[in-house]
Amino acid sequence: MRDSKTTLKIGYENMVSSHRILAIVNPNSAPIKRMIKQAKERMMLIDATGGKPTRSAIIADTGHVILSSISPAKLERRMNGRGTGEVPITSL
Repeated sequence: MRDSKTTLKIGYENMVSSHRILAIVNPNSAPIKRMIKQAKERMMLIDATGGKPTRSAIIADTGHVILSSISPAKLERRMNGRGTGEVPITSL
């Protein structure tokens, strides 16, 4: 289980609590596009792309869908500590 006191940098000074993440997926498949559309209609979509192309969709345990301009592979590396991106909440 992930440490509940860390965040994952998802680009442009945006962060997500690591323990809230259920999945990090490619946003280009039809089912994920539908999920993004439904989240937007329910006002559960968070766009953290900074105006750049969407490369990943992060599914949170709260039902939120968070869009990022960083690829799922790079976010996975950050989440597993093989890249910069995980920050203890106490240091924020």
